[in-house]
Amino acid sequence: MSSFLHQRPIQNPFSNAYPVSPRSSSTSQRPISIFSPTGLIILLSLMVILGVFVPWSGMPVATFSNSKKASSSLSKWRDYTLAEAASFVAKNGTLIVCAVSQPYLPFLNNWLISITRQKHQEKVLVIAEDYATLYKVNEKWPGHAVLVPPAIDSQTAHKFGSQGFFNFTSRRPQHLLKILELGYNVMYNDVDMVWLRDPFPYLEGNHDVYFTDDMAAWIVVVKRMESMERRLNLVLNLIVAPLPQTLGCYILEILLPLLLYRKVASCYFSLVDQVKALNHSHDLPPPGKKGRTYICSCMIFLRPKDGAKLVMKKWIEELQAQPWSKAKKANDQPAFNWALNKTAGLVDLYLLPQAAFPTGGLYFKNQTWVQQTKGMHVIIHNNYIIGFEKKIKRFQDYGLWLVDDHALDSPLGRL
Repeated sequence: MSSFLHQRPIQNPFSNAYPVSPRSSSTSQRPISIFSPTGLIILLSLMVILGVFVPWSGMPVATFSNSKKASSSLSKWRDYTLAEAASFVAKNGTLIVCAVSQPYLPFLNNWLISITRQKHQEKVLVIAEDYATLYKVNEKWPGHAVLVPPAIDSQTAHKFGSQGFFNFTSRRPQHLLKILELGYNVMYNDVDMVWLRDPFPYLEGNHDVYFTDDMAAWIVVVKRMESMERRLNLVLNLIVAPLPQTLGCYILEILLPLLLYRKVASCYFSLVDQVKALNHSHDLPPPGKKGRTYICSCMIFLRPKDGAKLVMKKWIEELQAQPWSKAKKANDQPAFNWALNKTAGLVDLYLLPQAAFPTGGLYFKNQTWVQQTKGMHVIIHNNYIIGFEKKIKRFQDYGLWLVDDHALDSPLGRL
């Protein structure tokens, strides 16, 4: 459109292209003074023409110019590499990284607000898993988002247990390995987390890999209790079936609670045993019943050392060996644990304190423990619950959903 406007012939206002008579043609050869009545009328007419028509003709040109700028900007971010982004964002050789698809943008903003309060937001690099997220974040916060091709389907990536979710989370070790190979320290967080304090003072020593325990004793106990109640109910019903209905109901009402009470008591002691002491060991915990540990893959800190790179490579191998299927809806966490277990003797590992980095299954379920450890919590993970609305509601109930009242504290502002 722009070239068309520039190539269009422009009529000379001082020429008469359509003479109405030979006489007018002859008089047009006479010089016209700009101060004559005719000259002033022509000058005034020209000013009117310019004032009325030029703005209108200029609108498409400006629109085209803006469109060209927008297209150029999109192309810039599409071609933006992880190396370029890391170099731009890193501070003191360190990055804070998350991986986000479009449905998670509200959680990204909530997480960013909490990080901003600890003055670490300038280290944050958002690995966008779709182009909508890439463009939105860089529009609001230029340079802080990068997409490592290929982009994924954002509509399936957020459904826990789906193949899309597996594809989304299984890219995590690949991103982290690339960052390590570029020579940066990197902290990875899921965005359903909230920072209450600065976590960096807790990264003591010079270990290769730092991580948190995801064992939620309370959840394990509740599931055991529910399973036992179903089994006891089934057995007792078989026992009392031959008895008169009234007597059978009476026995069920008495025996079931008594038997469950004994089981609840044993479960309670199991719960107490699985809550770690405040001075617990920082070694990799012993394997559980499945032969592996239950370390969380959602909060990791890595130094660019051979040990950390080895764990990332092993994680990638384990994911390839345990692909998603309808029968076995895998996610990335078991593979991460197998990687840790199989490289434990070769890598310097460090378990972060449970009181500072509690799992959601502990923080949101055991208020006695929360009170006992008050003031020690650093990062809260809103896991052990499925669904956006449920996660938001739980954050709201605990005063951790910051977006509604503090969106302007985020580098992204209101989304």
